[in-house]
Amino acid sequence: MTSLDLVRQRLASFAQREAHGVSPLYEHLASRAAGDDEVAGLLTAAPERFAHPTLLLAAAHRLVQAEPFHRLSDYYPSLGGSCGPDERTWPLFREFVLERADKVRDLVSRRTTQTNEVRRAALLYPALAQVKGPVGLLEVGCSAGLLLNLDRYGYRYQTQQAGQLAAGPAKASVGLHCALELAPGAELPKIPKSVRVEARVGLDRAPADLTDEDTYAWLEACVWADQPERLRLFGAAAAAQRKSPPEFVTGDAVADLGRAAARVPEPLPLVVITSSTLAYLSGEEFTRALAGLGRPVWWVSHEGYAEGLAHVLPGRDDLLPGPDEPAFGVLGLAHFADGALRRARALARTALHGQRLVWLP
Repeated sequence: MTSLDLVRQRLASFAQREAHGVSPLYEHLASRAAGDDEVAGLLTAAPERFAHPTLLLAAAHRLVQAEPFHRLSDYYPSLGGSCGPDERTWPLFREFVLERADKVRDLVSRRTTQTNEVRRAALLYPALAQVKGPVGLLEVGCSAGLLLNLDRYGYRYQTQQAGQLAAGPAKASVGLHCALELAPGAELPKIPKSVRVEARVGLDRAPADLTDEDTYAWLEACVWADQPERLRLFGAAAAAQRKSPPEFVTGDAVADLGRAAARVPEPLPLVVITSSTLAYLSGEEFTRALAGLGRPVWWVSHEGYAEGLAHVLPGRDDLLPGPDEPAFGVLGLAHFADGALRRARALARTALHGQRLVWLP
């Protein structure tokens, strides 16, 4: 169980720093849920490390999926709704989830947020390109493993300096667009036309089986309901993945890291990727496990600075959001060899869902 005070705090922070300006529906719902003990209390059924607002909103989304003719669906573009948040949205949502309180508690107690945000591949691609390939990929906290196919996606990076930069296969079934800006003093990174990946392994406590209808529906529910383009990209990437799935290892991100890494053939450079994963575990323990793998390893991370890169690149307060600043991610690259950290670098500030990169000097 999670304390009500913590849940309310997380809901308010999510509304202000993550959903604001990105998801009008989720900002509206989370901000009101933060002040409603009955609705916020539904999320206390989740273990503390998983009790995040996105889990409550995903549970509600899943239940609306199951009742698509309910009036609340009018506010869910993912289900064909076309209404923006208004004075009726919160009363409808509140009534809906409280009438199904047992179902909501059941979902949040046994599920976790599994956000397969395909657009984050556009953030990881320039970082992976800095490791001489071909490489073997190990994604930790992989869910359905869609980021493991990042070499098979097409990319369009929009820059002020060089116009649009294209990468990836010309006829890729998944095409991603990302704005690429330069921080003062930074130079455009090299965006190669292709990267070579010869092994793909995903490690997760509960890898998502895309062939299971209930699992697939839950993954759809984890996509924010007023962002149907994200849902479309998830569907396209899932279809591509089913044709050539990666190898999955079920286990703990720290305790089973070595077992998963062993599935990547030793001659290949091992590249471990994490994306919005370390908020659910100890970054200190994870980086110690990376160093202890007994082989050279590159860590491509897309995390909040405090959760991720701070453990290998301390003292970078410039990579922390200010008190009134929206949350952002930090793209990092670290290299471990002979049991020790050899180098770590912050590459870019990012929009959390892959829309934008601000490359750093």
